[in-house]
Amino acid sequence: MRLRPPVILICTSLAALGLSSLLAQDPQPGERQWIAGDHHIHSRFSVGWDREQNPPAPILGGDAIYPTPMNALMARHYGLGWMVTTDHGGPNHSHVNLTQAYPELQLSRQVVPDVIQFYGMEFDTPGADHSSLIIPHTHDEAQRLHSIESAFNKREPWPADPSWDTEPRMLEALQFMKTFPETPVVIAHHATRSARGEREYGLNTPQEMRGWNDLAPEIAIGMEGSPGHQAAALNPDGSIDTNGARGGYGNHPTMGGFDQLTAIVGGFWDAMLSEGRDWWITANSDSHVHYTEGGSDFWPGEYSKTYVWAEKSHDDILDGIRGGRVFVTTGDLISELYVTAESAGQQAQIGGTLAVPAEEAVTVTIRFRDPDSNNHHGDNPSVARVDLIVGEMLGRASDPSTDRHPGAEVVARFTQADWTVDGEFREVSYRFDALPSDHYIRVRGTNTTQLEPALDPRGEDPWSDLWFYANPIRLHAED
Repeated sequence: MRLRPPVILICTSLAALGLSSLLAQDPQPGERQWIAGDHHIHSRFSVGWDREQNPPAPILGGDAIYPTPMNALMARHYGLGWMVTTDHGGPNHSHVNLTQAYPELQLSRQVVPDVIQFYGMEFDTPGADHSSLIIPHTHDEAQRLHSIESAFNKREPWPADPSWDTEPRMLEALQFMKTFPETPVVIAHHATRSARGEREYGLNTPQEMRGWNDLAPEIAIGMEGSPGHQAAALNPDGSIDTNGARGGYGNHPTMGGFDQLTAIVGGFWDAMLSEGRDWWITANSDSHVHYTEGGSDFWPGEYSKTYVWAEKSHDDILDGIRGGRVFVTTGDLISELYVTAESAGQQAQIGGTLAVPAEEAVTVTIRFRDPDSNNHHGDNPSVARVDLIVGEMLGRASDPSTDRHPGAEVVARFTQADWTVDGEFREVSYRFDALPSDHYIRVRGTNTTQLEPALDPRGEDPWSDLWFYANPIRLHAED
């Protein structure tokens, strides 16, 4: 791996970087809109470790290489309005975060004020894989993260202590987070990257994630639908590495660039939604080192985007993430998505709930923007199909390891022959005559001809296989 010395980037003038035009005035709150972002971004404070010293000494740029302002500038360049800096830990890394990473984040907020920047970390989750830990923007945000990382991050102690890496300890951490006046958000990362096959789970299991959500439903709110490291099959010159696995999923592959927990209709995500849980999906870059410099990553926003329906403020963006007002897309396949369920004069949108009177019909309208412009690969992809997925809400599962909802199904597949065109917008509707019980609906789309997302072979060009997914709308059938 070729490392660019981070100090060069942080000391070079913005004009010399050719990015000075990206700076703008502080954003002003306004009406809610779709704002693209990324909640999983590493800086040079995701360090390496000199283990010849005792305790090990941090090596800046040893894992991820870019300063936080550089990440923010590139996020802005690729169309993001918010981001989270998420450096991962190690022995006494809480001190690195508090004394070095946080001051640089404060600088980055001054340098790039038009990108809403959250403080967080990639939590080395006790008893599981990694998670995004997003801290609300408060005057004491640095101290809050330090109190969590120093007490619960499983790689924090030196010498290493296996007792920190247990599922009960994660539940202790969530219980501790619940005591904060403004609670953080936890999103599970690359949930089945350690899985050996379909429904053969590794570090993350369905019962673990249910346990988190049971204890702290306002904190443990979901998982990466589409993980980062999507450029793992690209060589530095952009050619294909035939052995590269999208997302770094070297065991069981992703499906259309999405984790199996999300991509399989009737799988784990549908099982969680059938229980009425707030369990949402996101997408991100997991940026460490750009693929052109020998890494496996895209810049924040270059390939994956998480759109949140929110005002451009820390509080409302985090509220939108927590409330599921989110859709995700890869390759800039779409840039806006409006899913509306309407019955008896009332409406609900993505992340919402609609009360449906007995015997009343429900009309679902899907409106999306398929931009007539090139993405960051120089392609102008088009949506080939949109799927409407429906599942009955059955109540809490008796078995916490359940990862199936056999009743979830694709009830309609819409193609270009079905939707109306209004400039860059496409629109299509579907009618349910009546609802005999509570249901949810969700929407996905693709530029491919695959009826279901196929397993991604090694060496697949990520730009050729694009999908978008929306979080659900719940339909509550009234008596």
